[in-house]
Amino acid sequence: MEKELKFDAIGVLDFDHWTDAKKFSYSPPLLGPNDIELKIEVCAVCGSDIHAANGDWGRTYTPLAVGHEIVGNITALGDNVDKIKFNLGDRVGVGAQINSCGKCLRCLRNRQQNCKDFVGTYQGVDKKNGFETQGGYASHIRVNSDFVFRIPDQLDSTIVAPLLCGGITGFKPLITGEVKQGSKVGVIGVGGIGHMSILFAKALGAEVTAISRSNRKKEDALKLGADHFVATAEKGSLDSHVDTLDLLVMTASSFSESDIDQTLSLLVAGGRAIFITNPPAQEKLTLTPPTMLSNEYHIGGSAIGSPHDIEYMLKLAAEKQIKPWVQTVDINEESVSDVWKKMVKGDVRYRYVFTGYDKYFK
Repeated sequence: MEKELKFDAIGVLDFDHWTDAKKFSYSPPLLGPNDIELKIEVCAVCGSDIHAANGDWGRTYTPLAVGHEIVGNITALGDNVDKIKFNLGDRVGVGAQINSCGKCLRCLRNRQQNCKDFVGTYQGVDKKNGFETQGGYASHIRVNSDFVFRIPDQLDSTIVAPLLCGGITGFKPLITGEVKQGSKVGVIGVGGIGHMSILFAKALGAEVTAISRSNRKKEDALKLGADHFVATAEKGSLDSHVDTLDLLVMTASSFSESDIDQTLSLLVAGGRAIFITNPPAQEKLTLTPPTMLSNEYHIGGSAIGSPHDIEYMLKLAAEKQIKPWVQTVDINEESVSDVWKKMVKGDVRYRYVFTGYDKYFK
């Protein structure tokens, strides 16, 4: 009976016509002893969904359902799942990772997101069972319980969903940068991830400077809590902010046209710049070694976060009532196609969340 089980989904059937989303069904992997199955309630739309659906990150397999900001209710538990932590019916979340090897030094050091056997929620292959993963634009999903998170009662499902990838991606650099009361943080890019970085930085007590190309998002940035706003397209706009920031969170989707040296000049000596987005594979970044050396800048990257990081983020979000700005849309073939097209045009403030799963996936 288990072998005949099918989950319904919406996704890409043909990369050449990727915005023409279609419904399909797939056979899930067998429920492993450490796995949890959940019936999906909502799924937020991440920029990664677009890169995967349009083939930017490689044309892998079809059909392909994307979506890795998932909230739902537990419908099945593997035999070895902690029954004290998880029960049938619990509201839980799933982010961009659903498995890792669990044995390597990275996993043992709470860096599961850096595991060489990282299994993405979609467009990944789980070496343990050979399954080509399917994401959250679907009726159900099965996930290793280490990557399933209890949702605090204070957080609405549509609010918490964007936190599970975009939120942790914007929050993790703040952990790495040891942001605390009085820290001075710059957030480059006021978008899906950037607006959440602003919210979290303020929750940690930082003085926040939002940085964008134009003034178009200035009002939004200030409403989100930013203390300062810089429009880089305006000549001389960065001059008064040189040597003022402890940390730069680089959330913009492309830096190919940016003057990186000028951007880094905003940092104090010994400051950090952390890149958190994954631009098209062909894009390169040019750095000037003397600039790095003379100012002792620390430049690095950050990929989502560990399960421990995500649990900390959810606790903070509940305590501080952090609420991403979302637009809810009932899921169906037409709405998925429409939202994807809007995402390409940047027509979102600041995160779409698909709802209405019970109505569509009957």
